[in-house]
Amino acid sequence: MEERDSYAPSMIRMWRVLRTTKEMCMDRGYQMIEEDITMTLADFAAKHGREDGEPDRSRMHFSAQPSEEMVRKYTVPPTAKEPNPVPQIGNIWVEFNSDENVGLKQLRDFMQHLVNGAFYSGVMVCTKPMTGMALRLLRGAAGIEEGPKGGVEVFVEQDLLVNITKHELVPKHVLLSKEEKDQLLKRYRLKETQLPRIQVSDPVAKYLGLRRGQVVKIIRKSETAGRYASYRWAI
Repeated sequence: MEERDSYAPSMIRMWRVLRTTKEMCMDRGYQMIEEDITMTLADFAAKHGREDGEPDRSRMHFSAQPSEEMVRKYTVPPTAKEPNPVPQIGNIWVEFNSDENVGLKQLRDFMQHLVNGAFYSGVMVCTKPMTGMALRLLRGAAGIEEGPKGGVEVFVEQDLLVNITKHELVPKHVLLSKEEKDQLLKRYRLKETQLPRIQVSDPVAKYLGLRRGQVVKIIRKSETAGRYASYRWAI
């Protein structure tokens, strides 16, 4: 068992933040190395620590590729008009920003890095919430011509100290592909607007990176039925 008392609180904090961030990427469908997720505190300190015992966030950045299953879920079914649809997903870049205040400059620099590196999307993890002006730019990031196709997501370190999906009260959420969504609506003769809704700002929706229009299957435990499923439309 590790002697956590020998490590600075900031080191322990960032070890947990990195682990949750990589679990989040894996749960979304990105290819992750198991050893990175199960990394011990001692290994984290050796790999990402500075000589003064503090974590070096600049060493924590990483990229990931979507798995075949993730590509399938983010590719619309082929049609006569579009026989070879392009997947609406790609490589992701995750960066841990150490600045006390993250504003327009940091966000624009981050977006430029994503474009230069041909990343489809990016996640920035900040020590504190972004400035109001940066947040306004962020909301339209996916629509900015010079920005990454998949947009930018921002998390605060505090929100990644614990993996919320591991809490016993949080049911399992499974993203449906476009084809599975269409089959669901056809089976129950529904329009997507008739489904119960989930905000993309919901903590679990944000963890999974849900986009507006997507549908998730929520699997809950039941004392009588064992398990039952419900569906939510992301707005």
